[in-house]
Amino acid sequence: MATTGTSATGGMNGDQPESNVDVLIIGAGPAGIMAAAWMARMGLKARIIDKRSTKVFCGQADGLNARSLEMLDSLGFGDRAWKEANHMIEICLWNPDENGIIRRSDRVPDTPVGLSRLQQSTLHQGRIERFFLDNIKKYSNDTIKVERGVLPESLEIDQTKVEDQGAYPITVKLRFLTEEEAAPKQLGGSKVSDGLFRSNLFQEADEDALIKQTYERAGAGETIHAKYVIGCDGARSWTRTTLGFELEGEATDMIWGVMDVIPFTDFPDIRCRCAIHSATHGSLMSIPRENNLVRLYIQLVEVKPDASGRADRSKITPELIFNAAKRILDPYKIDYEVCDWWTAYQIGQRVGTNFDAHQRVFLAGDAVHTHSPKAGQGMNISMQDCYNLGWKLGLVCRGIAKPSILKTYQSERRRIARDLIEFDNRFARLFSGRPAKDILDAEGVSMDEFKEAFVQGNMFACGLSVNYGPSNLVLKPGDAGEQGDGSAVAPPAVTMSEADFDRKQALATGISVGMRFNSFQVLNQSDGRPWQFQKRLPADGRFRVVLFAGNIHNAQQKKRVEAFCAKLDAPSSFLHRVVGNDGGDDLHSVVEILTIHSAKRWDTELLRDFAEVLRPFRRATGWSYDKVYVDDVSYHEGFGDAYKNYGVDKERGCVVIVRPDQYVAWVGDLEDFDEVQAYFEGCLVLKEYTNGVHSYVAADVPEGAAATDGISIAVR
Repeated sequence: MATTGTSATGGMNGDQPESNVDVLIIGAGPAGIMAAAWMARMGLKARIIDKRSTKVFCGQADGLNARSLEMLDSLGFGDRAWKEANHMIEICLWNPDENGIIRRSDRVPDTPVGLSRLQQSTLHQGRIERFFLDNIKKYSNDTIKVERGVLPESLEIDQTKVEDQGAYPITVKLRFLTEEEAAPKQLGGSKVSDGLFRSNLFQEADEDALIKQTYERAGAGETIHAKYVIGCDGARSWTRTTLGFELEGEATDMIWGVMDVIPFTDFPDIRCRCAIHSATHGSLMSIPRENNLVRLYIQLVEVKPDASGRADRSKITPELIFNAAKRILDPYKIDYEVCDWWTAYQIGQRVGTNFDAHQRVFLAGDAVHTHSPKAGQGMNISMQDCYNLGWKLGLVCRGIAKPSILKTYQSERRRIARDLIEFDNRFARLFSGRPAKDILDAEGVSMDEFKEAFVQGNMFACGLSVNYGPSNLVLKPGDAGEQGDGSAVAPPAVTMSEADFDRKQALATGISVGMRFNSFQVLNQSDGRPWQFQKRLPADGRFRVVLFAGNIHNAQQKKRVEAFCAKLDAPSSFLHRVVGNDGGDDLHSVVEILTIHSAKRWDTELLRDFAEVLRPFRRATGWSYDKVYVDDVSYHEGFGDAYKNYGVDKERGCVVIVRPDQYVAWVGDLEDFDEVQAYFEGCLVLKEYTNGVHSYVAADVPEGAAATDGISIAVR
């Protein structure tokens, strides 16, 4: 048994219950519940534990960027968040004039126009977690629940078994806390709820002390054997520490306070997001919330770190924070009766040295990246980490995808974390700096530079600038290490020159390989109902091949489409050979084929003009009427002009592969079917095809992962 790490305390003698699980998730914050949502949808046996006794009721994260809202929508509850959230429409920039009086200097859209059908919003983290928990309950039949007051005591990895996909190589010992032990301590000396127990100003870890207390009680432990573990346990991550990994980076000397209040103020832009620089008293960001709440991020210029680099936390109170806000907003007045929550933090920007151990234990969220919260990225980036990881683990656990795809998690997400820190470093410096008095003031921050950085950074803050590098999940040229985080990944199945890639990318200039698939309106061919196309890409673990069929009324184009469909439906095609697809009734269970054509809908018939592989038949449900769409005018909702917006030629079309997380994996011509085939051969487990018979290839199918291992299936 090779031990990766254990806690400082030893285990307790005596028998403990033991159980096996596909995935153990440590931490039930935004990253953890996103992971659990994928596990529920993918039908895996999973458990999620959290040492705290209750969910979040106030404070913590509150910002949902456009990409996060798209993700929630793909999970099926984006409408709930959208309905309750405060929609962020405008940002106002306030700076001192020549007399030192703050004036509104600019207004800009909060979400860059045209990037998404959804706009950045704010909503209490507790509500977002509630939506997740309801969704997890629905898709897991209530078998996956957050187990609160539970913390890990030790973690061991048997390195001799990490290559065996049917094994449970990770052993985690758990301890159960009493409700009193699991309750977070309020540290601020105020009657108002504070978040100081999560703040980086308070570094004391209490896991060992809590575990020692549990030794006094019988039956307070359990042993879990897991195939995979995901550590989503925050900036002071027990999982990261146990693995021996670190966060690289440093803390700044900038101290900020945060308050959620219902303000009484004559400040005119209190219901817009505002970045406010005062002449001498520091900076403030105001963010409107639901129910008339406003979150204030307030620079505490009078609070300085001591010789050890840490601030004196005893000086930080709600009164001190709010008095700082009053000075920054002067000459405007502000007061409050209701304070919902408050905290304070010291800006630190760090990235984890490793995001996984042996592709068996993964780290996500604050466990591998910390930064200032003013850009609203904490909850968003954390959820996006596990949105990237969840489907990969699910498909590998089910024996559908090759384990090599798990290497892309660190490559893709650690690079994003580095980009985040680079963005946050510049943003925090510009936001916290004193405004320049004039052009000769070298010590001050140029407000023009701040605006430019703010506007450019908003693209990143929206979550829509993510561009994943080449791997067996993204077919593009270039060095995978340079475009990722430097770690090794399985290479693309197709070697492609820059010139060839540019030619293919020109087929769909609005659909960038490596980036998320944007959404425009199309109509269902069968009934004319308008759809935002992104809604046809739900988070159900399926890849999509999107066929832009072009003008199918053109005889030459129709032949091109028919030739592509013939290859797609051939017995040797990946569509018939993928593990998890029975090759019969449910042809699209792993890779779904979606079609968008550009001919007039009234002149087109679903059954006459489209091959059966594009609208397959099932005896239980009949023809598939939800897979063929048209770029045409809606009776009630106008024209989406999808082909134009996607940059696709309306006559010739193209083909696009989309990953289960809505990121574009490949773009090519209808004649490039061999590359489509090669892509799925590179990342999915396919059955060998010989003389009309499918049989599993032992080297491709993980032992114990597929229930149909060893069975030959005759092709009809």
